[in-house]
Amino acid sequence: MNSSITHTHQSSHNSIVHTEQVDVKQLWDDALVKIELSITTANFKTWFRDTHIVALEDGTATIGVPSVFVKDWLQDKFQTMILKTLRDLTPHVRSVEYTVAQRNDKKQESTKNQTVNAALPLEDYYINKSDNLNPKYSFDTFVVGPYNALAHAAAKTVSEKPGITYNPLFIYGKTGHGKTHLIQAVGNHIKKIGKKVFYVTSERFAVDYFNALQSGTANNFKDKYRQYDVLIMDDIQFLATKEKTQEELFHLFNALHDNNKQIVFSSDQHPALLNGMEERLQSRFAQGMIVDLPAPDLESRAAILRAKSAQNSIVLSDDVVDHLAESIEGNVRELEGALNTIMCQSQLLGRTLSIEEVRTIIKNSSRPRKTLAITDVVEKVARYYDIDQASIYEKTRRKEVVKPRQIIMYILREDFQVSYPAIGKKLGGRDHTTVIHSCEKIKGELKHNGELEEEITQVRLLLK
Repeated sequence: MNSSITHTHQSSHNSIVHTEQVDVKQLWDDALVKIELSITTANFKTWFRDTHIVALEDGTATIGVPSVFVKDWLQDKFQTMILKTLRDLTPHVRSVEYTVAQRNDKKQESTKNQTVNAALPLEDYYINKSDNLNPKYSFDTFVVGPYNALAHAAAKTVSEKPGITYNPLFIYGKTGHGKTHLIQAVGNHIKKIGKKVFYVTSERFAVDYFNALQSGTANNFKDKYRQYDVLIMDDIQFLATKEKTQEELFHLFNALHDNNKQIVFSSDQHPALLNGMEERLQSRFAQGMIVDLPAPDLESRAAILRAKSAQNSIVLSDDVVDHLAESIEGNVRELEGALNTIMCQSQLLGRTLSIEEVRTIIKNSSRPRKTLAITDVVEKVARYYDIDQASIYEKTRRKEVVKPRQIIMYILREDFQVSYPAIGKKLGGRDHTTVIHSCEKIKGELKHNGELEEEITQVRLLLK
């Protein structure tokens, strides 16, 4: 069976063309081995069974999946993991897409083209290739609660008056809080009135820009992005430290904004906290509306579950809803994932699941949530600076201890939102004003001390 696909690329000088055979079956088999080690057995069997690579073209790996249901779930939940795994195995892969394509080994043996072409119209139906918008992301399917009411109101206002109110709109929040849904809903709404809309991840933008520079088509790149009435860029944090791409974005921002064209950004944190992002870009982000999209509270999680189950024609009893809302905290994507798992199992069994079965499914398919202990942060920081952990709690003012202690306080406050009094109490019974002073001191030094910034980045990596 010949499952290899010819992958062609040019060198940076555009003078030599290399042609290599990539065995996509072996590539995906190797990827599955790595993925299986990273997730639970239940998740692996449910979502990765009957998947395969149907094409590897121009750096994009197209994964064949058995249903739209599996496609949406892999795209929402495992996209980053799949892309990273494939990239670790081969430099040819720069992005991942999905298509509904039933695997047929006999057909694959006879010709790879039959598999590559399978079900591509379905893919086109769900993701519009001209603007990258997914029609499933609309305001009608976005569940509004107290936690996201402000972000929703800002997004609705922009969709009604693009380029006039809140330009740019910058929505930030942690993974799974609904940022992509909301910003794509803006795009889908504006698209209906005939405006040219384009959605792109910042990573895709960076890749497009790099390819344009390599191929000498930078002007075409500029013209392409300046033609849109609305530009929506997701996960802007990935451009941090990418100086050339940031410079191009800065000029693009000015060109669009000066012509009253709407710009929408999303990020995992407030733009002021994006280390490595140029100050002039951060200033542009602050010109419009910056709004937080926090984690949903218990009541909102229950409302989301009821709304999503109704959209998918699933009947959930109150005790199942309550159990899911209480068990899965803070992440809309995890809620939807749990719901998808329950729906999948219910379809396989041909009946509604009991509360006991739901408990078992959630227990088996969810990773144990790692709880942070203040001692974990103390241990990692002390190890990084090669000092005794006990000295952190002591009243000593030795320079080699004071700095690590202040960094611990800063990280506990900034990254984990521990209260000032709680930090002081846990770190040797210090007054909360001491903690505030320490946090502000580190904040101030970070503005001009690149070495300190790098040290804190390394500590944060230790904590992951």
